[in-house]
Amino acid sequence: MLHRFQHIRRVVRPAVLLFCTLLCARAQEIEPVTFCSFNLKNWLTMERFDGRRTLHAATKPESEKERVVEFIKDINPGVLGVCEIGTDKDVADLKAHLKAAGLDYPHSERAHGGDTTRSLALLSRFPISARNSQTDLTYKIGETVFPMQRGILDVTVDITPQYQVRFLGVHLKSKRAVAEADEVLMRRNEAHLLRTRLDSIFAKDLQARIICYGDFNEHRNESAISEIIGSRASDGYMVDIFLRDVSGLVWTHFWDAADVYSRFDYFFVSRALKPQVDARKCYIYSARDFDKGSDHRPIVMTLNPPTLIKTSAAQE
Repeated sequence: MLHRFQHIRRVVRPAVLLFCTLLCARAQEIEPVTFCSFNLKNWLTMERFDGRRTLHAATKPESEKERVVEFIKDINPGVLGVCEIGTDKDVADLKAHLKAAGLDYPHSERAHGGDTTRSLALLSRFPISARNSQTDLTYKIGETVFPMQRGILDVTVDITPQYQVRFLGVHLKSKRAVAEADEVLMRRNEAHLLRTRLDSIFAKDLQARIICYGDFNEHRNESAISEIIGSRASDGYMVDIFLRDVSGLVWTHFWDAADVYSRFDYFFVSRALKPQVDARKCYIYSARDFDKGSDHRPIVMTLNPPTLIKTSAAQE
């Protein structure tokens, strides 16, 4: 009888251990993470024209805010990066609108540069464990020193305690001509500052999981974008996540005055992060009335972080 009991124990115990291991593995699976980048079109206080008169110190119209929130709610991102937001008060206003729609983002970061009106912000359901935003970057054209207008938003988000992603958000100089310098050259210099920032991160960690995102105000074939991506042969190469909408179109911005559709919004990811990008769930959000909220369309990326199995299976 004792011999039979010992035999049963030898058979049952491994099965029980396997079952427990599978339970542990399932418990450690990470849900897919949706990230959205969206230029909100002046969610801030500024001078506006309502079609009849000029309004001074006016906020973004409530009807536009409502459409923006509807788009974001439909996407339901775990992390949201935005351009063209104003002060901390405006970030709080955005969070309040989203919370009223059922989207709660307890963690956030706002970053800015020389532009005192428009900022960058990132909202997250996950904790932010490091904040390294660059707000005082400058460059020279001739003898003139220029600030990087919106700086670089740089935060590390803990999807889990074992899985972090670093988000670098930018909004490069617009295509609007200015008297101070050539807008193309200004954008090129801002892109160089971003590339320098990326290189400094890779110098410390070649396996850094990075998403570089935002409104780059530049076409894919221009030198500013080429510098940000870098050489394919380099360790710091950034992969362009090519996006389309449901109709197969690639534009993200519409300039109504000229009837021009352009791809200005991008995701670039590090080689270490690329295997976790679910290409089937990366897209340009499409809505027939997108222009009722912004002149940009949101872009969306889904990450499938690797399952973390570090405990039971190895220790048993």
